[in-house]
Amino acid sequence: MTTVWNTPLTPLAFLRRSAEVYPDKTAIVYGDRRTSYAEFAAEATRVAHALRGSGVEPGDRVAYLLPNVPEMLVAHFAVPLAGAVLVAINTRLSTEEVRYILDHARAKVLVVDAALHATGAPGAGVLKTGEEIITGGDPASAGDGTGSGVTYDDLLARGDDEPLPWSVDDEDATISINYTSGTTGKPKGVQYHHRGAYLNSFGEIVHSNHTPDSVYLWTLPMFHCNGWCTPWALTAIGGTHVCLREVRGDVIWRLITEHGVTHLNGAPTVVTTIMRAPEATTLDYPLVITTAGAPPSPTTILQMEEMGFRIVHVYGLTETYGPYSVNQYQRAWDGLPREERAARQARQGVGMICADPLRVVDEQMNDVPADGTTMGEIVMRGNNVMKGYYEDPAGTEKAFEGGWFHSGDLGVMHTDGYVELRDRAKDVVISGGENISTVEVEQAVVSHPAVLEAAVVGVPDEQYGERPKAFVVLADGESATPEELIEHVRSRIARYKAPKAVEIVAELPKTSTGKVQKFELREKEWAGEQHRVRG
Repeated sequence: MTTVWNTPLTPLAFLRRSAEVYPDKTAIVYGDRRTSYAEFAAEATRVAHALRGSGVEPGDRVAYLLPNVPEMLVAHFAVPLAGAVLVAINTRLSTEEVRYILDHARAKVLVVDAALHATGAPGAGVLKTGEEIITGGDPASAGDGTGSGVTYDDLLARGDDEPLPWSVDDEDATISINYTSGTTGKPKGVQYHHRGAYLNSFGEIVHSNHTPDSVYLWTLPMFHCNGWCTPWALTAIGGTHVCLREVRGDVIWRLITEHGVTHLNGAPTVVTTIMRAPEATTLDYPLVITTAGAPPSPTTILQMEEMGFRIVHVYGLTETYGPYSVNQYQRAWDGLPREERAARQARQGVGMICADPLRVVDEQMNDVPADGTTMGEIVMRGNNVMKGYYEDPAGTEKAFEGGWFHSGDLGVMHTDGYVELRDRAKDVVISGGENISTVEVEQAVVSHPAVLEAAVVGVPDEQYGERPKAFVVLADGESATPEELIEHVRSRIARYKAPKAVEIVAELPKTSTGKVQKFELREKEWAGEQHRVRG
């Protein structure tokens, strides 16, 4: 009999190593606070003991409702170190939505930020066991008080510094549950395992070019896909986390200057916020921005490069630990015209180094031709795809029909093997029998110099069934008429794809992670009309 000496994979090992290799190095920066890697590991250990002292047992769910403060970062190690499962909750949800997640996950403990106590506290009544709320974060932000729960310091006092093993017995055990946005129904609990979180962390390190000198600014919510696994990834490489309570252009630029930030992540809307802030300036060093959530337009990519930023374009979903593919830059693109090169960079690319290849398939699960034209659904499988939806076997079975995870995204496969996202299946405009990609139309609209942001949806049309309509936010100090924008689009793509109408708006409806909520725009346009609701 052969003895197997493999050690189960877990990101817990990352903090153990960095605490040993970089004990005195600054791991976390938050305001005036500085936390070394040794202190980081010590606090994670104390919190893990404290959770156990609060009645948390292996496999129990521990919910956190915190912004990007150090306590949220510590939770990514402390909760699994206690043998429990982290449930990081979207800080912009309503009390009812928080209540649903706490109920569905059957959370044993809720750790809530002082400023969010009014949202989190009413949820306490649905905690099935251990009906306890721990108030964490910054008490100064609580306004009229920190609530009735025990404080974070009280929680820490329950713990001790007795070492715990930075290991797990089963790498397929659940490390976290991330709830989807639930725009078309109740949110689903996406289960990540230790193995996937460990492997995806290496993908983040490689493709975002992290080193021990990385200074990472937390512009991406840690509640979103566990911050694309970056809490674990940056800790693994021994970089410095700069925590940020609120994403504001002025604060971001101050922290970039003050700390020499080298990396940050975010949706294209976050990129736009940074680029358009009054404090924006041209950098004298390359700052890597890893972006996903919606395809960045070639125009945005070129503008950011001119300011000194280096764009890393990735693609994925909550069900794939965040990023699954990357637009792997090719040196052969250096010689292309700027616009053509930027268009290549706007593609979703190829599977990350830790992931299986992407496929684009038809309804019979056959690969579509790699011609850059034939659309199909993007599907994935492998180590970096979720275990399944928590307590939803029917939803899990449907998501993995045919043995592959179905993204619901439509794309094309180019001859070089790079995938390009064309639309969400629910967002495609079917006009006179022709499929129109709203992404393609949006990129054409945003290429106009007066446009800051755009969203395109299908609206009723007597002759064609539906036609595209663009909702446009203009940049500060810029002006453009709807007619001018329509003509601009017609000059860049096929005329039948151009918007039927353009509406200038002050802002677009968005999720907390910066994704445009197109269903809100559609519902308004289709009110009273016969139309399939596509979420």
